[in-house]
Amino acid sequence: MASSTTTRATTAAVAGTVFEWFDFFLYGSLVAVFGRHFFPPGNETAGLLAALAAFGAGWVVRPLGALVFGRMGDRIGRKKTFLVTISLMGFATVTIGLLPTWSQIGVAAPILLVLLRLLQGFAVGGEFGGAATYVAEHAPPTRRALYTSLIQGTGTAGLLLALLVIAAVREAVGAEAFESWGWRIPFLLSILLLAASIWMRLTLGESPLFARERDAGRLSRTPLREAFGSRSHLRSMGLALVTLTMAQGVVWSTGQYFPLVFLQSTLKLDVGQTSWLMACVLLLTAPLFPLAGYLADRIGRRPVVIAGFALAALLVMPVFRGLGAAVVPEFSFLAALGWLMLMAIPVALTCAPASAYLVELFPTRIRYTAMGLPYHLGNGWFGGFMPFATAALGAHFGDPYAGFYYPIALAALCGVMAWWLMPETKDRRLDV
Repeated sequence: MASSTTTRATTAAVAGTVFEWFDFFLYGSLVAVFGRHFFPPGNETAGLLAALAAFGAGWVVRPLGALVFGRMGDRIGRKKTFLVTISLMGFATVTIGLLPTWSQIGVAAPILLVLLRLLQGFAVGGEFGGAATYVAEHAPPTRRALYTSLIQGTGTAGLLLALLVIAAVREAVGAEAFESWGWRIPFLLSILLLAASIWMRLTLGESPLFARERDAGRLSRTPLREAFGSRSHLRSMGLALVTLTMAQGVVWSTGQYFPLVFLQSTLKLDVGQTSWLMACVLLLTAPLFPLAGYLADRIGRRPVVIAGFALAALLVMPVFRGLGAAVVPEFSFLAALGWLMLMAIPVALTCAPASAYLVELFPTRIRYTAMGLPYHLGNGWFGGFMPFATAALGAHFGDPYAGFYYPIALAALCGVMAWWLMPETKDRRLDV
């Protein structure tokens, strides 16, 4: 059984990370609105692609955040680093809610928007490694994947929360007012979640494994040099990238985020219908993450991840073609719900074991630094630009389904690499 300390640490880490993803995905959930307000008017497709590129920019800087905050986390502790990342995210999100639009300040509007997206991505880059490491270092060894699967589920939970808040605000102020100014309200409301998250994290103690290393005087003085100066650590980073993270974020975006863009921009569903549909999908499929984590503790990380990539490669095209048929010419909520819930299965199988696998690849003294880079390089660069790449390919070929060969190819590639190279880390000790 997990101790009360483990439960409290997990709850606080998960709650804070949900808040970070809520902030991060508010923009993503309203990307069509930002395309109309913050980029030159007259070409809706160009505006959407520009807004998606700005969304991707937030993912590009995640590896930099991972390096900066990873070093901080390995030098001064997981808890203090947590507080910095969440404060940066809160500041950027509230400021987006206050930004003037293109019609008010012209080209300065998208420039300021991109700068704030970069700050959000920088903060998220430091958040995941700390949260995953912190929870894993508290969790019982036989339930490590189960506990850390909750961290992997925070992206979905944050997106769900963003959709619910958006839908509620839109319902309260009306569609026309929401389009004009109501979209700002969810960003401004995030200050309440920021205050609650900071309070929760202030009550936390330090990770027991980090505290032991610190008390014994074994902390790394130069985590970056130690992590990147070792052939063994570099090999582990490479394995993490090619066997998991290069396609993990792509699969997640394909199943959990990109349907928002596809439904609104390609299938022309309105923001309200799309938000409620995706909120139902995310709520009903959220239990799949701990279930997949439990499975990874029972049979191993490797078979669960490989099964997830295989299913993703097989399901992406049928799911989105089925989704198109469920919306056009007549919208069927239940049919669309069913197709999207089906896609959630490979998402959970691929993502739930990820934190445990990455944590188990590296020793305590450089864990925060070393695991963050491959995670955010894969998820940030390959996964972050999945929406833009998929939409751009669809626009280029004049076929909305053409772009889905991008996630299919990456899922298949990582599945093969995992089958060939991925080590099984289930029984590795962390106190080394």
